[in-house]
Amino acid sequence: MKYATRAAVPLLLICTAVAAAQTHPPRAATEAVVQQPRLTGYFVGDLLTQRVLLQRDGQPFTPAALPANGRVSAWFERRGTTLATDAAQHRWLVVEYQILNAPPKLTDVTLPASQLAATSGASGSPATLRIPSVLINIAPLSPPGSPEQVGTRDLRPDHVSPVIPIAPMRRALALSSSALALTLLVWIAWVVWRNRRAVATQPFARALREMKTLDDREPRAWQALHRAFDRTAGRVIQSTTLPALFAKAPHLTPARPQIESFFQQSSLMFFGGAPAPGPATSLPHALCSELRRIERRHEP
Repeated sequence: MKYATRAAVPLLLICTAVAAAQTHPPRAATEAVVQQPRLTGYFVGDLLTQRVLLQRDGQPFTPAALPANGRVSAWFERRGTTLATDAAQHRWLVVEYQILNAPPKLTDVTLPASQLAATSGASGSPATLRIPSVLINIAPLSPPGSPEQVGTRDLRPDHVSPVIPIAPMRRALALSSSALALTLLVWIAWVVWRNRRAVATQPFARALREMKTLDDREPRAWQALHRAFDRTAGRVIQSTTLPALFAKAPHLTPARPQIESFFQQSSLMFFGGAPAPGPATSLPHALCSELRRIERRHEP
């Protein structure tokens, strides 16, 4: 009886394990959606990035632990892992690898496969994502032999640079240059027209032009400036009627002392018998130039 009992205990444990296995059958690993790094153009020390979509059977997948850093083969070392979310709110596992060795010739090496395990679900059954391996092409830093020996004949040709259409740029440049040239011509024409108009219509500009060939000792220079005062006030101006000039043209007020002095000297010159001012006194020209500067600032 004792021996029968001892034999029944192992049999009971085996039956229990079989029943548990039937209740929670193991689930096969699901192939992950992976964005593999580019497959060629690497040298020793280069970094490459692998992105794994954290979904299993259309459902979010949360790994129990992130892959540990460290060497994963003779060629690769895992440098770091991070979690990222894209614009569509999909979560990705981003794994960065570094190439550790330089081959003697162009070589295809395998970035090993790996698996991500998740915490047990409500049923207690395990769930895993399988990350497939991928072949990576690594080139030597310096080819030691002929192209056939190092395999450089397998390299892809250089990518042709896209042709940039320059016709729109030329049209825009021509249009801008034409607009600039037209603007400059219009501005120069306006300046010339403005100066000619000022000579024709502005009293002191006209007087300054008349006095260009006259000396300050000549009465005609003084008369030209008198006519400018008359045209500015719209009437004949004398020393006694200067207030009418400043009422008509108040912008001339800053030069009032010089204007009053001019009229005093003019009265002495034309009516008082005094001699004309000597060369040291350039009153008409100097005063007319100053009044023209004031006049230009107030031109309509």
